Parts: sequence; C-alpha cells; structure tokens
Amino acid sequence: MKPIDPDFPFLLGCNGRGAQASSMSRPVSLEEHSIDEQFRLVKESGVFDYFDRIPLRSNIDDYRKAIEKYDLPVHTASWFYMLGRDDALLSDNLKICAEIGAKAHNIMTFTHHAQGHVLSDQEIIDHYLQVYDEGMKQGVAPVFELHVNMWNESYARVTPIAKAIQSRGIPFNFNVDYSHVAFKIGNPEELDISECREAVESGQMKLDPFEPGSLLEEWLNLNMVTWTQLRTVGPNQPKNLWYKNEDGSYARGIQYPMTRPAAGEWHSQWHAYLLEPSKEAIRMAMRYHITHPNSPLRYITTEMINLPDYGLAAKYNLFEQNVACAKFIRQAWKEIKALHAAGLVTWPEV
Repeated sequence: MKPIDPDFPFLLGCNGRGAQASSMSRPVSLEEHSIDEQFRLVKESGVFDYFDRIPLRSNIDDYRKAIEKYDLPVHTASWFYMLGRDDALLSDNLKICAEIGAKAHNIMTFTHHAQGHVLSDQEIIDHYLQVYDEGMKQGVAPVFELHVNMWNESYARVTPIAKAIQSRGIPFNFNVDYSHVAFKIGNPEELDISECREAVESGQMKLDPFEPGSLLEEWLNLNMVTWTQLRTVGPNQPKNLWYKNEDGSYARGIQYPMTRPAAGEWHSQWHAYLLEPSKEAIRMAMRYHITHPNSPLRYITTEMINLPDYGLAAKYNLFEQNVACAKFIRQAWKEIKALHAAGLVTWPEV
C-alpha cells in the first residue's frame, strides 16, 4: 500500500483499540469488533496509512487475512512487560512483529521488577540494549514508550538513561505519547506519582509544551523521538467518572474528546482550549522534524482507546475521535510545511 499523501513524511496509524464504532446505544466497551471490522473501519476512513496493533498467536491468521483483504499493513505494534516475568513473551512478540511485517515494536516496561523492586537505571539500560540486539536481528526496532505505570512515568529518569544508551553508539528509540504528561499539568496528585511536583512548582521542570525549555523540547533535542502518538487530554482533566476500579476509585482520566461530545456522550463539561497542549505536542514534534534533517521521527499513531483510564464507557464514537485526530495531524503538517517554506519555522538553539 502506498502512503495516502506522498507529501506527508510520516506513516500515520490507528491503534486497534480505538477501531470501535461506539455510540449512545453502544458505549465504548472492552468487547471489541472483529479483526476484519477493525481493519475495515481504519481502511475506509481514508485517513490512515496503517493499522497499529500486535496480533496474538491465536489470531495472527485473522490479521494476515485482513492485511491482504484491505491492503492495510501493520507497521508498528505495542505491548507491556514486567522484567523477570515477561521475558519470553517479549521475545515471541518480536518474532510476531517480524512475521506480520511490523518494523517497530513499542515497549512499555513496568516500573517494578517481578521480584518487587523498582527497576534501577542500569537494569533499564541493560534491558534496552538486550532487546535492541534481539529486535534488530529480526528487522524490528524496539521503541520505549513514555507511559503511566512504567519506569518513565518518573520523567526525570528519561534523559540520563537515553544519554547513557546513546553514549554507547546505540540509538535510543523513544515514543512520546505526551498525553501521559499533559494530563498531569496542574494536578498535584499526579505530579507526586511522577516524583516531579517540587521540580514543577519551582519551575525547574516545565510540562507545558508551550513554555520554552519544556520537557518535550528537552526530549526532542536528544534526537531520539522515532514515534509520537496523539491522544488528546486536558490538563488536570476529570477522571473517568463512568468507570470505577475494584477499590471504588474512579479510573484515571487520560483521554479528553477531540471533538465536542453531544449531550450525554461524556460525563463532564468540554472546552476546546483544553486540547491545545496535546495539539502543540504534535506540532512541536513536526517542527523539530522539519528543521532537523536527521530527525528520526517515522511513525505517528492516534490513540483514542477503550481501556478504563481512557475511554471505557464513554458514549461518543470512539473511532471517529481517532479520525478527527488523524485529520488534525495531516492538516497541522500542511500548515507547518507552508510556514517553513516561508522561513517562519525555527527551533530553539540548545
């Protein structure tokens, strides 16, 4: 399949967990459409270059059939792992990626080892180097994702670990899903989880991508962002008030509708301006790319998904939220490209 837009320099994919045509009568659910239906939705939308999800061994043939039927490849795939427990699973998933044609495997590694301790920096470095060697032998690049509940939810750990890997002459492939930062802006509880409340309140760490010297700017300047994702969130947004965890607490709120929900489709008030940090994070990644010839950014995915901390039980059309994200991404690139041609796009000097 050829890219939809030859002037768009990235591959734009849709996370399969978001390929769900939900509605008032059929709220966002963990019961998903068939693989065939998911591929059909993504293909027929006309805005995506590929389908982003890892098959299970039990349904890999369904993926192969859908890839051929809809001429829609799987370029990237994601999963989460606990070191000391999921080592064999990670190895097999790298093989699945190679078998299905995916060139990048997005890896989310939990903060804690199976033995109970918090992973040390050295354990994470060794983990990356090991999986890098294993993946590259199969033509599958490992990409470590910024994500809640994972080691890099403590943001201050990212840069030192990335630099330690880069110092060995090995590229550190990083996936910035900035929703996992932006939703914490102005939320003391969440800042404490990321062990950065003091640094943020003192101005030492800046989470807002509109601020010079932001965390996102720091990561982009390391020339390591090979993949970025768009899930819109609102700073200090409401939790998911339509889903409670087993302990009675509401699920975390890490998804804010991209378009205004109709009455009854969402549990809270909606304000368009709250989308701007999420949108600016994508614009920044694109501005970095267009001003740096050696930028490694290759993949962008939309990530409006169905899990409890995200969109579960919402009554808007989940897939159409992803389509809206994709349309924004493509339009943002056209605008940045035009501004760059006019000499109006710059990048802050390090």
